[in-house]
Amino acid sequence: MIDKIVATTAEALAGVPDGATILIGGFGTAGIPDELTQALIDQGARDLTVVNNNAGNGDTGLAALLKTGRVRKILCSFPRQADSWVFDELFRAGKIELELVPQGNLAERIRAAGAGIGAFFTPTGYGTDLARGKETREINGRPYVLEYPIHGDYALIKAQAGDRWGNLTYRKAARNFGPVMAMAARCTVAQVEHTVELGALDPETIVTPGIFVQRVVAVGERRGR
Repeated sequence: MIDKIVATTAEALAGVPDGATILIGGFGTAGIPDELTQALIDQGARDLTVVNNNAGNGDTGLAALLKTGRVRKILCSFPRQADSWVFDELFRAGKIELELVPQGNLAERIRAAGAGIGAFFTPTGYGTDLARGKETREINGRPYVLEYPIHGDYALIKAQAGDRWGNLTYRKAARNFGPVMAMAARCTVAQVEHTVELGALDPETIVTPGIFVQRVVAVGERRGR
């Protein structure tokens, strides 16, 4: 019997090795898997590469992970915000690497990894420092930059509900990067508000099919099968 539901966030993050690339969902403060991020902190993996839209807010969640000093590099679109002081301090001190990726390119590079696309051309970034050293090509009179997929060893995402097969539904904007990150990682771990019986999710509402999810953990008030 297929049952991907695990009892605790610690069990969900067991086995993450040093040097792993971790895709972490979230857009601003929407859809952030804070409980899984805390479990990653407690788990202790080091020398991590993190992929996220932002570089942490305040002192919690991703910012708390960065503060441990166990993240070697971050790929993101918006590293600087009013409350991104943890990243700012680390970057200015030369304690973390940054690969700045335009948001559309970030989403497409992650999607490309899940779709099995080897590379793609995009006009975004052409003529800027972000295209330095990259292959460029003119297509139909317009310049493009070659970009490569972003693969993850693990994806940590947040969904609204999940069943034991790993099928997931999301709540509005909290969906954001979750679906493409789930497709791009070798092991996707989803924290959900609640689990449901197999067959309870309307197939038309399932956004991430269970084939892309390896572990599901309920962190909301309702836990069930």
